[in-house]
Order: sequence, then structure tokens, then C-alpha cells
Amino acid sequence: MSSWHNPMGKVAERLRAFSTNRWLVFVAAMWLQSMAGVGYLFGAISPVIKAALGYNQRQVAALGVAKNLGDCVGFLAGALSAAVPAWGLLLIGAAHSFLGYGWLWLVVTRQAPALPLWMMCVLLFVGTNYSTYFNTASLVTCIQNFPKSRGPTVGILKAFSGLTSAILTQIYAVMHSPDHATLIFMVAVGPALVAIGLMFVIRPVGGHEQARPSDNNYFMFIYSICLLLASYLVGVMLVQDFVQLSDRVVVLLTVILFILLVSPIVIPVAFILSPKPEHPVEEALLSETLITEANTLQDKEDQPEVILSEVEEKPEDIDSLPASDSRKRIAELQAKLVQAAARGKPHQWENFTLMQALVNTDFWLIWLSLLLGSGSGLAVIDNLGQMSQAVGFKDAHIFVSLTSIWNFLGRVGGGYLSEIIVREHTYPRHIALTIAQTLMAAGLFLFAMAWPGTMYIGTFLVGLGYGAHWAIVPAAVSELFGVKHFGAMYNFLTIENPTGSLIFSGLIVSNLYDYEAEKQAHRHQISALLSPQLLHNRSLLADGPLKCEGPPCFFVSSLTMSVFCIMGAGLSLIVVHRTKRVYAQFYQSINT
Repeated sequence: MSSWHNPMGKVAERLRAFSTNRWLVFVAAMWLQSMAGVGYLFGAISPVIKAALGYNQRQVAALGVAKNLGDCVGFLAGALSAAVPAWGLLLIGAAHSFLGYGWLWLVVTRQAPALPLWMMCVLLFVGTNYSTYFNTASLVTCIQNFPKSRGPTVGILKAFSGLTSAILTQIYAVMHSPDHATLIFMVAVGPALVAIGLMFVIRPVGGHEQARPSDNNYFMFIYSICLLLASYLVGVMLVQDFVQLSDRVVVLLTVILFILLVSPIVIPVAFILSPKPEHPVEEALLSETLITEANTLQDKEDQPEVILSEVEEKPEDIDSLPASDSRKRIAELQAKLVQAAARGKPHQWENFTLMQALVNTDFWLIWLSLLLGSGSGLAVIDNLGQMSQAVGFKDAHIFVSLTSIWNFLGRVGGGYLSEIIVREHTYPRHIALTIAQTLMAAGLFLFAMAWPGTMYIGTFLVGLGYGAHWAIVPAAVSELFGVKHFGAMYNFLTIENPTGSLIFSGLIVSNLYDYEAEKQAHRHQISALLSPQLLHNRSLLADGPLKCEGPPCFFVSSLTMSVFCIMGAGLSLIVVHRTKRVYAQFYQSINT
């Protein structure tokens, strides 16, 4: 009997270890994020809505604005993240997706009465807003579980959100549904089901106590999967664009895609099957000595919960003091930090509230740098179709598809590079952002020059740089301003997307494009008056919206945004200068 209970006890123990393994949580968060980027599908959904409801392009554009706001405005999700567990956020997000897109599907299929345009905008806002709950739950949870690997964690999670359109459209291709509204139904049901299935898996599990020497190898394995996914998706896009595939081949391609998505599960499974578990190495946020000294200085029931650090306060002569005097001096500084936190003035590496962050100079430098760099990249993504057509490409689909892949790789690579910078060189993460913004400036300069082949190179550089922003900045903010209210701060950062789209795309790019198009139309009209035979060229004088042709269409706007990216890189360097001592002392303490 005992021989029976002993194996059963080991099995139960390993199952418990599996269910509380931080790599299982991370893999589940990757799957969840692969359903969190439905905003990229609007280009495939909008024609269905337009045809079913008889909308014009202006009305479709209004729906697009509502979708963008829903995808970025996450104040409620951020505020709830400090009080509601992750499963609660995911349940709310699933309800948003099911209600918003489910009702939209009923309207499009005429199973529900048509609604006024403003109510349709509300449906798109509510439906797309689910992604803010998914993002917040995934990022906050995984940063808590991987406190020393924030760059790879954020980069990989944000990268997977770009796969939603590829996954859902591939499933739709397998279904061969003649009803195009089926894609809207998939958007309503798919993310909701995934969230409900994973809502009790994605949670903090004391991940800082589960660090292993082999963790870097596991991250490298996931990076390899990401590279395979990117290469595979590029190949599939090119093949499906140029070759008519049979149904069996489409099914095979979809199966391979899902195998690649599921493959990271081997990491937590390896922990269960490993006969000799590795010795854990706790990922402490501070050195053990400082934690002990800090605990002697504060009564946990009376003092506010803060993460104490000697950074920014430690005089340079402390290391030259005798050991006893040095410990005494550090203890005095720790007491000052506790008092400062009690007065509502937290220091770096403590848990800022959003209001405290909003009066911090570094936070606004980071936000402005993000606005200049990421806003310029978003303007390119929004106008890539017109940019490619202006320089002679008839089909812009290939550039749109490739940009999504470069964006994916930029998020993965940005997290990886920034982690090497902070872990191995103890230098601020924003060095990586400076590099990304410099690459974007070069890509935008190439767009302006419009030399042969520059569309491909410029798309690559801008896609990489734009993606890197959303891996580097959230990780840096979680380090400098704490994790407890990170959800609120992250969702404040995402306001940059609609703000950048309005400033760079809505004001700069579109106005300069229309100005150049009007100049060309005026020149064509004058030429037609002087040479009546040109009236036969209907492509130049056709009725309809103005169309701009040639490199001048985006010359000034591309150069302007290139300058803005350089300015963003300059702001990033200022952040590096202001925080380099903080990073040096903090990461030196946790690396020793």
C-alpha cells in the first residue's frame, strides 16, 4: 500500500510544481497575448461592415478611430490591476470582446437591428478595449514572476500580440466560410474562450524564488521559436500571395503554425520530467544584506510597503568606511528613504502611484521620447499603402505584411538587447531605445530619398525600431517606477498611440500629402489647358479624391519625422544620463 501511495504522492507533488511553475504562466501569457492584437484585423473586418451597413469611407474612418481608442485607452484596466487579481481582469476582458464584437456580428448579419453610427463606434471601442485587460494582466503578472528578466519578458509578450491577425485569418482560411462576417464572430469568441481557459493559470506564483541557472537557455529557446515563427509567417505570406494553394496545403500550413505556437510548453514540462531539479537561485530585488537591514528599520505593520534601495542616496565615500561604519551609514540612509516614502515622495525602484509618476521628470522624458519615436513609426504604418503606391508599387499588401513581421522581431530583439545592456553592462535600458530610434531615423530618411529598393530597407528599419519601443519602454518604467501600479502607468503610456497617430499621421503626413497632391493636380490642369490632348489622360484628371504620385508626396513628412526620431534619441540619452547611476548601483547589487 505504501508503495502505491509513494508514487502517487510524487505525481501529485510534480503536478503541483507544474501548476505553480512560472514558465507555465509565461507560456500561457504568450498564448493569451497571441489573441490580444485584434486591432490589426480591422483592415479585414471594415470592408464587411462597410458592405453590410452601406457606410462610406468617412464613416468607416470613424469606426477606425473608435477601434484605435479602444485598443489604447486602458485607464480602467490599469486602475483595476492594483486591486483585482489577474483572473478578474481576464474575465472582464473576455466580456468586453464577447459583448462588443458579438453584438457587431449580430448587426452585420442582420440578426439585430442596425444602430446609429455613434453606437457602432461604442461597440468597436468596447470590443477592442478587451486587449487592454489582456495586456495588463499578462505584463504585470510576468514582470512579478521574472523581476530580473523584464526586457525579454515584455518583448516576447508584446511581440506575440502581433500574431492575432495571422492566427485568426489562417483559421478562417481553413474554414472556407462563404460568409465573411464569420471573421467577426471569430474575433468575438476566440479571445474570450482563450482568456477563460487560461484565467486561473496566469497569476503571480512567487517566480523570483524559482530562478534557475538554465533560465537563459529557456529564453534562448523561446527566442528561437520567435525567429522560426517570423520566418515561417513571412514564407506563408509570400506563398499565399503568389500561389493558389489547395485546401490540404492550407490545413497543413495552419497545423504547423499551431505546433510552433504550442511548442514553448516543453519548458515547464521539462521541469516536471527532470530527474534532478536544479538548485533555485532566488532573484532578489535587493542584496540580502540590505533587505535584512531594511527590515530592522521598519515595522511592517506601521510603515508603507516600499522597495528600499541605497541608489541615488549612497555617497561615494561609503565604500571607503570601515565595515561597521558603512553598515551604520547605509542604515541611516534606508531610514531616510522610509521617511521619504511616507511623505509620498518615492525614489527610483519603489512603487510610484500614477499621480506620483506624473510629477516626475524622468517619466515625462520617457513619454515624450516614446511619442516622438513610436508616433513616427505608427504614422508610417498607417500610411504605408499610399507611400508604396506613390513610388510606383501597385500592391502595398506585401509591405504591410512584412512590417508586421519586422514589428514582431523588433519587440523580441528590443527586449533581448536591452536586457544584455542592463544585465551585463549595468547601463540604462534606454541605450537600446536610442539605437532603435536612430535606426528609425535612417529608415525615414531612406523613405524621403526614395532611391531604388529603399521601400524594403526603410520598412525593415522602421518596423524594427517601432516594435522595439514597446519592449524597452514598459520594462524601463517597471524598473524605475515599480510594479505595484505598473498597470496604470503602462496604460497611460499607450495613450501615445492615438496621440501620435493624430499629430504625425493626421496633421503632418496627411496635410503635406494633400498639399502636394493639390499642386500636382493644379499643374496637370494647366498642362491640359495648354495641351488639350492631355485631357484624354483620365488618370490625371479623373474625378474623385486627390492622388499624389512620385517621391515628393512624402519627402518633407519623412524628413520631418526623421528629425523627430533624432530628437527622441536625444531625449533617450538624457534619460540614460539621469538614471545611469541608479542602474549601475542597482544591477551591481543584484548581480553580486
